[in-house]
Amino acid sequence: MSELDTNAAPKYENVDLRVGGERIPPGSRRRIEIPVARLFTGTWLSLPVWIVNGSQPGPSLFLDAAIHGDELNGMEIILRVLDRLRTDRLKGAVIAVPVVNVFGFVQKDRYLPDRRDLNRSFPGSTRGSTAARLAYLFMTEIVARCQYGIDFHTGSHDRSNLPQIRARLSDPETRRIAEAFAAPMIYEAKEIKGSLRGAARKRGVHTLVYEAGGPQRFDSDVIDTGVEGTLRVLHELGMIGSAPEPGASSFEAGKTRWLRAARSGILYLEAELGQRVKKDQLLGQVAPLFTGRRSQIHAPFSGLVIGATMTPLVHQGDALVHLARRA
Repeated sequence: MSELDTNAAPKYENVDLRVGGERIPPGSRRRIEIPVARLFTGTWLSLPVWIVNGSQPGPSLFLDAAIHGDELNGMEIILRVLDRLRTDRLKGAVIAVPVVNVFGFVQKDRYLPDRRDLNRSFPGSTRGSTAARLAYLFMTEIVARCQYGIDFHTGSHDRSNLPQIRARLSDPETRRIAEAFAAPMIYEAKEIKGSLRGAARKRGVHTLVYEAGGPQRFDSDVIDTGVEGTLRVLHELGMIGSAPEPGASSFEAGKTRWLRAARSGILYLEAELGQRVKKDQLLGQVAPLFTGRRSQIHAPFSGLVIGATMTPLVHQGDALVHLARRA
């Protein structure tokens, strides 16, 4: 289904799903392991996949997390959502991969063993790097069987993000599910070359990216927001009967900008994630380690703080505060 085919509601049928060579009939739930590659020890690393095939016809939605191996919030969100699903009440299917980058996950590392970024490697290929092969496997076994998807991420490298949805909002169907998720912020972020979101969109799969919290930890509020938003998307698609009511409407951003350190030193951050700020408002200061004049960080426009560094030790040019302006 193309992202432009929005004139008529699609018709779905109850079908057997085949993932990783396994047959999953309607009304069943299965966890399978798809072999990815051998380590040099000869041990297999596999892609763990949960399939919940509902007893009634409906769309198929993929959920994935830990494309970057140190981003853990999405894994917990997916596991909690899976606990809520019942095959006798589900319309359609959910195909979930709580940990895509099993290599990085094992090593508590963002990247693959060859230091490649998996989210710059889609749609992948059957030949080439480990990243290319894993990306191809995910596209053919998971994405190709779905019409919708949610890709879960966190901030990277000591940064934390306000819960937000990044999506192609110019596509009406993608906007519909983005608004249903009801994250604190939504915006049409530029697609990154080689990203899962871009590759899935080119195959006609309406895909959201949920960015929230920081790496190597569980953020409880972020996880709760992610679980509730995912359930609202499932409800919007007619796959489940009820979902939590959203809170305040999403802040739709038209422009975002990272504010960077003018000098190295110790950061004293005054702004907080989710804070509304005014133009020229003081957001923080960077002080030299021992002596010298502090460098002040002011908001270049009125907006919402959607990201921030989590470390007070900064170098000149480091990203400090991510600010969004309303569309």
